[in-house]
Amino acid sequence: MKKYYITYFLASALILSGTVSCTRTTEPEQATEAVQAAQNIDQIFENYFEERLKLFPLEATAIADSRYNDQLPNDLSQEHKQQVKQLYQKYLDQINSLDRSKLAEQEQVSYDIFKYEMEKSLEAFNYPSELLPINQFWSLPITMAQLGSGSSNQPFKTPEDYRDFLGRIKGFTVWGDTAIANMRRGMAMGVILPRMLTQKVLPQLQAMVVDDPKKTIFWAPVENLPASFTAAQKDSIRQAYTKAIKEEVIPTYKKLHDFMRQEYLPKSRSTSGISGIKGGDAYYRYLVRYWTTTDMTPDQIFNIGQQEVARIRSEMEQVKQQVGFKGDLKAFFKYVNENPKFTPFKTPEQVLEGYRSIEQRMQPQLSKLFGITPKSRFEVRQTEAFRAASASAEYNPPAPDGSRPGIFYVPILDATKYNAVGMESLFLHEAIPGHHYQISIQQEQEGLPKFRKYAWYGAFGEGWALYSESLGKELGLYTDPYQYFGRLSDEMHRAIRLVVDVGIHAKGWTREQAIQYSLDNELTSEEAAVAEIERYMAIPGQALSYKIGELKIKELRQRAERELGAKFSISAFHDLILNGGVMPLAVLEKRIDEWIAEQKRG
Repeated sequence: MKKYYITYFLASALILSGTVSCTRTTEPEQATEAVQAAQNIDQIFENYFEERLKLFPLEATAIADSRYNDQLPNDLSQEHKQQVKQLYQKYLDQINSLDRSKLAEQEQVSYDIFKYEMEKSLEAFNYPSELLPINQFWSLPITMAQLGSGSSNQPFKTPEDYRDFLGRIKGFTVWGDTAIANMRRGMAMGVILPRMLTQKVLPQLQAMVVDDPKKTIFWAPVENLPASFTAAQKDSIRQAYTKAIKEEVIPTYKKLHDFMRQEYLPKSRSTSGISGIKGGDAYYRYLVRYWTTTDMTPDQIFNIGQQEVARIRSEMEQVKQQVGFKGDLKAFFKYVNENPKFTPFKTPEQVLEGYRSIEQRMQPQLSKLFGITPKSRFEVRQTEAFRAASASAEYNPPAPDGSRPGIFYVPILDATKYNAVGMESLFLHEAIPGHHYQISIQQEQEGLPKFRKYAWYGAFGEGWALYSESLGKELGLYTDPYQYFGRLSDEMHRAIRLVVDVGIHAKGWTREQAIQYSLDNELTSEEAAVAEIERYMAIPGQALSYKIGELKIKELRQRAERELGAKFSISAFHDLILNGGVMPLAVLEKRIDEWIAEQKRG
């Protein structure tokens, strides 16, 4: 079957690329060529997605595809890197051999996104990400604990599910050895974490090193064995997990911890930004392009950030005056943070009910702004206790098969200290119409190839979620000036990121400078500011995606409103953005411009 497909593809590609020429094509022949082109591109996308899942089985698990739930490839190895690189190059060559002009409009969008993705993914191989495999924010040791807890994407419903995760544990031990070898190479090459981040990783690893397997998070699925299992099945699982946790999980975390404390920490660097490593300046410029899906320079982003900070500060001053507060903005931040009237809750359930009531209040207005809405179920849940202390509010997408709802997780350490200011904007961002609408609608769209259904571009996805915060007044929210101040605070948080991320990674700012800049300009505590700045140190460029994406969506809306006048429909505009799924911002802009031209003609 595969041989036949390749032969067919190459023959068609020759025709489509013009290598085999003919003097004139009739309309039926043109129609046939279009059908062939569509079949070819669909097959390319299908084959790519299938091959990708084999190399990235955690992605399969995330979309409830259980075929690879027992696999955890060593993605730090040279062999795996080479396989992934070959995958991208192979499919870039295939997409380049198609004639884009023969494709239908939606397929041209898919073509543009796919080509962009292959090219940017290949460019990543120029930079040494495998030498920095662990940080305190994103890394496999954290992911493994979440998967192994039984409350994340890894299912624990059947005996086979339990066997599957034992396979991933074996993979983790191999990964741990390679991580140490890679970090040693990084130390020798000057590619190493900042000292402050290494110090934050150590307690995360240490927490997994215990004497009793039953005291680890990995024991939770064993504690909650389904009642339908036989006594023999339960006994077998308990024995297997006791052995695996004791002999593989705990030793792997201990080995990583001891290496990082004894060898890595003394060599960790004193600089805060990625420019402190060999080749760091070029690496950061790539990461800026990667996360923003633009060709913007760090300097351009830094300047936009400063302008946005000044604009939002001015709006904050207006709210401060509106509520009659006497004192400067910093004093107002302190007042909003500490006054007991902003912490009205007594129990976690009251906090969750507060969020559910926001959805109910804006429900009547949603149909005016959106023609399409998700079919997927949605829930608000409290973040699990084991990770609440270091977690932010977040959205976990639904399983495409409906087996898992979209979940808005809210970390509540102490309900009596939970500040209500900003709850409305947070719900708009993480839940409705932010991440829940965008991700669910993308997954539910008929006709989108799978690589688009399950794709993620932070500039689009986070940009949409931040844009959603700006819809509060149109949705009947922000009637309380303090909730609107919360919205401004959230927007300020994303504007500050443009300044401090570039400041740290391209302008030589210290961690302390960046923390102080945050404290001077937003509603936050020192503890929260420290955690945020260290996050930006760990994942350079990611924090830029939110504001850059939001500004582009706002710009496109203003353009459409200006050019279409009375013909502009806000629900049609929103539906167009959502039904195509995430895409690079340049592709989105082209799509909106074509829509505007179409509306003018219509």
